[in-house]
Amino acid sequence: MDYVARPDRLAALSDDREVADLVHEEFERQNRTLQLIASENFTSPAVLAATGTVLTNKYSEGYPHRRYYGGNRIVDEIEDLARERLVALLGADHANVQPHAGANANLAVYQALLEPGDTVLAMRLDHGGHLTHGSPASITSKIWRFVAYGVQPRDVDGPGTGERIDFDQVRDVAKREHPRLIVAGATAYPRIIDAASFREIADEVGAMLMFDMAHIAGLVAGGAHPNPVPYCDVVTFTTHKTLRGPRGGAIVCKAEHAKAIDAAVFPGLQGGPLEHVIAAKAVAFKEAATPEFADYSRRVVANAAALADALSAEGFRPATGGTDNHLVLVDLRDFDPELTGKQAQEVLDLAGITLNRNQIPDDPRSPFVTSGLRLGSAAETTAGMGEPEMRAVAALIATSLRGRDDDAVQAGVRDEVRALCSAFAPYDEADGNAGG
Repeated sequence: MDYVARPDRLAALSDDREVADLVHEEFERQNRTLQLIASENFTSPAVLAATGTVLTNKYSEGYPHRRYYGGNRIVDEIEDLARERLVALLGADHANVQPHAGANANLAVYQALLEPGDTVLAMRLDHGGHLTHGSPASITSKIWRFVAYGVQPRDVDGPGTGERIDFDQVRDVAKREHPRLIVAGATAYPRIIDAASFREIADEVGAMLMFDMAHIAGLVAGGAHPNPVPYCDVVTFTTHKTLRGPRGGAIVCKAEHAKAIDAAVFPGLQGGPLEHVIAAKAVAFKEAATPEFADYSRRVVANAAALADALSAEGFRPATGGTDNHLVLVDLRDFDPELTGKQAQEVLDLAGITLNRNQIPDDPRSPFVTSGLRLGSAAETTAGMGEPEMRAVAALIATSLRGRDDDAVQAGVRDEVRALCSAFAPYDEADGNAGG
């Protein structure tokens, strides 16, 4: 039997109807509802195929040509290929493609560059930072001492001017706290992040600079966001968001940190790497180096801007006044002061519109409730949607939330969502492979 990249691979699950049926249900959900989670995308058929190969069977602790088991000649070539492609894609000195996730990549950097108790300066979680940037809920805050910077107040210089990274605050905190490491990057920040300004501050205080570009890696690869790699000691990212690869993480760094980074990933944090996922990462890196991907990344940004403008016209307030990347963060209070992010997410989910609640800067509500929503354009751009569809999506969101207590309104929105998605299905009904 052919186990490698079967186009009808779900047929192999015919003896496990429970799992097969659930996988098919998820296939239908992705095809028939709007996917606006900013950290999600639809992978290509090649990425899906690589992820489902016999490479999953191979145990390969260590690194290419330095493994602890035999039989690694082929996976060594695959991992070398992935590293070479990533170095070329981002203009880096060294790449590690083994992290299972972005959180693992961040932890590895901290372990490689810091001693327990060292001070790290990173973005506040409630201003757009990530859990691994020192949240009390994360192990990072239990090992290292995190201090935070944030964004400017809303409308600091007039309507729509605030909520940007406050570099005066970054510099002041850095000079006061003398961090060993400064972390740039965010999980809910809709603007270009200026790596050069972070580098300048890091040099002033003698700190190293790490950039977590999990969300914008694909935009960097496609030229739609400035590349932070030349300015940073280390850059981490996930491969499954705008980069449109398999679920996983990666690290690139300057040559002087290569040995420490590799040792922190393995054996410091992980055992055997997932070579089937590494093969899929290699495929994604090759795809991201093409002119077609550069065009895609530009369309992602244009679609996000169109979505932000259309939501603003419907009465929502985009944080920072808009977006420069794939992400739109909206404040619901201008639309309806009583509507929470939690309620809006649940209503829209039932209407076939998938996104997530999110705090806005200085949100008076808890992270479990929130006053905002986070939306992303990457997945539906992959599916082929453009700016007209983004305007239609904004109208459907507004209609659903205005009529959230009306079953007839919700049924109508669900029908319109299904009709829209039927024209832009990311997966082929015949074999489940990704398109677009």
